Amino acid sequence: MRETFHDELDHVGQSLVEMNSLVSAAMATATTALLDADLSLAEQVISEDDRIDAVRDELEAKAFDLMARQQPVAGDLRILVTSLRMVADLERMGDLALHIAKVARMRYPSSAVPAELRATIGEMGQVAGRIVAKAGDAIAGKDIALAEELERDDDAMDALHRRLLTILLSDEWPHGMEPAVDITLIGRYYERFADHAVSVARRVIYLVTGEMPPAVTLDTGPSETALGV
Repeated sequence: MRETFHDELDHVGQSLVEMNSLVSAAMATATTALLDADLSLAEQVISEDDRIDAVRDELEAKAFDLMARQQPVAGDLRILVTSLRMVADLERMGDLALHIAKVARMRYPSSAVPAELRATIGEMGQVAGRIVAKAGDAIAGKDIALAEELERDDDAMDALHRRLLTILLSDEWPHGMEPAVDITLIGRYYERFADHAVSVARRVIYLVTGEMPPAVTLDTGPSETALGV
């Protein structure tokens, strides 16, 4: 009986890794769609968001079922509760990739990213990819050291976000209000994507050690509702 229970716990962990992979692919594709004004890729991200939601729904149902049937305690309960928290972060990350794809679709056939910002947005996409890949590896291997590395990667994303805002607030910004709003939202989507990945990593640390590192601040600046996320 306990062997079956632990097999089911392992399945929960595998579902987290699968969901992380889907989120990673969504963000990579959304970034390409944004930079290349590629409508087909933007539509791909939008249509495949349901897959991320389906994995979330399955994982949540499994976790609640195990809690109801097995009444786990101690480490087993920590695994299930922490998994539910992680799946919420991963689902939000998928939504942020979705919103980037929607900006790309909205501005098609034009690009939403002015030429002078392509390099910075491209770097943000690369950092996002590195962060989500490390988050997935940390989940799969319960790797504390790797989880702790995400803090430094998040610092890189924050620096890029500040660079973006500096350009937007410059008196020399030539593109007007609408592109400024687009870029403000896009930058915020990438920055929050990284924040949620760091939250996942901190939960990996809690899963292994039973001690939660200081929580990442996810509510600074405009609210998620105001930003459409």
